[in-house]
Amino acid sequence: MSSTACVFCDLLTGDGEVAWVARRAEASAFLPFAEDRLSPAHTLVVPHQHAVGIHDVSAQSLQATVLLAQEFARAMSETLGAPGANILNASGPHSGQSVPHLHLHVVPRWEDDGLDT
Repeated sequence: MSSTACVFCDLLTGDGEVAWVARRAEASAFLPFAEDRLSPAHTLVVPHQHAVGIHDVSAQSLQATVLLAQEFARAMSETLGAPGANILNASGPHSGQSVPHLHLHVVPRWEDDGLDT
């Protein structure tokens, strides 16, 4: 991990307050700040390897990140009754990426929840 000017790398190394919901060998998941959540249980999944986005992440880190996102989507369905999920990512310049570290938003969805992605 490289924490050079990367807020997610800093969080992964213990610098900063975050509500972790899973820590795995190669990827972790945490809750965004309450005011940034798109729906209840909205979760961010990040690889431990620093990669700006989908273009430069290693296959191994991408796999670990996607599998953890899948784990959360399934858990949201089972525990919250969310029949759907959006997995959102913005990678690289002009994509609207807010933090230059690959991250997946796992957003549980319900019929008529009013969320427009």
